[in-house]
Amino acid sequence: MSELKLMKGNEALAEAAIRAGVDAYFGYPITPQSEVIEYLMTERPEKRTGMIVLQAESEIAAINMVYGAASTGKRAMTSSSSPGISLKLEGISYLAGAELPAVIVNVVRGGPGLGTIQPSQADYFQSVKGGGHGDYKLYVLAPASVQEMADFVEDAFDIAFKYRAPVLILSDGLIGQMMEKVMLKDQKERMTNEAIIKKYGDWATTGKTDRERNIITSLYLQPEKMEAKVRKLMKKYEQMENEDLRFEKINCEDADYLIVAYGSSARIAQKTVELAREKGIKVGLLRPITLFPFPKQQLLDLSNQVKGILSVELNAGQMVEDVKLAVEHKVPVEHFGRTGGIIHTPEEILEALEEKIIKNEHARHHKI
Repeated sequence: MSELKLMKGNEALAEAAIRAGVDAYFGYPITPQSEVIEYLMTERPEKRTGMIVLQAESEIAAINMVYGAASTGKRAMTSSSSPGISLKLEGISYLAGAELPAVIVNVVRGGPGLGTIQPSQADYFQSVKGGGHGDYKLYVLAPASVQEMADFVEDAFDIAFKYRAPVLILSDGLIGQMMEKVMLKDQKERMTNEAIIKKYGDWATTGKTDRERNIITSLYLQPEKMEAKVRKLMKKYEQMENEDLRFEKINCEDADYLIVAYGSSARIAQKTVELAREKGIKVGLLRPITLFPFPKQQLLDLSNQVKGILSVELNAGQMVEDVKLAVEHKVPVEHFGRTGGIIHTPEEILEALEEKIIKNEHARHHKI
């Protein structure tokens, strides 16, 4: 049955994985996402659904276990935090090259290096620009609440199997550790091999049958075959952009200025919009829910309306580059962010908007 509970973001994600009928989780503890594997170990989902939960000897081992499970058509996932995801990137590239569905969760912490255990959004480049080697992309979901931490697990698997591609849920230490009410969905049964084949096709290595053998690989030694593979992947990513883009607009209808933010930054920026409008400044918020695909056309359309855009991020400036590319230099775009695990306030964002965008816009207008 569906159930309303008060839970941490990490715990809600873990419980949602059990209820979504996930077959296997392979992970390794690292702050601030350790509650995912701790919750799964405590809940013993093998007794509830038969779901396998295993702590691997390393992050590298965990992602390769996901590769093996995914190749059999099973719903396999892993989670980690920034340095751990870096270790998984070779395996993630293999998953993309072999066209295997899987879900990876990154509860981001500050870096570079070992950095801090505090929240950050500094893994944006790593997440949306491939991260590992070769020409590939990840479909990236960016939750902004504990509820979305739970909801996006099933959504991620649906996308992963639709495209036979790895999907990343990009959270951060704030959303992973915070507690909120969450409505958990009804328990789903794990899918049988027959159900998987019927729904997604007979591509997995499910054992000897009357069909031709299935070979799962990302190795293509002939250049022509490798190029054909890359072109196939690019068509897949184009389809994602056309069919599965997600975003949210808040108070954009009459906005003179626009904030672009995702995840925890979007939650904070939503209060900034309220504060700005109390001062008579018409500010809107565009929240990308998918970081890839990115809402390029929506930003371009809004650039014909607004006088300036502020990209708000918990980093030194990463998503701002994609915002600038999207608006094609039609309006000024500036960045505001905090690093080191320091979380910006709504008042700081409003001050940055007034200083970086509104004040400069007025100065340009006066000069003209």
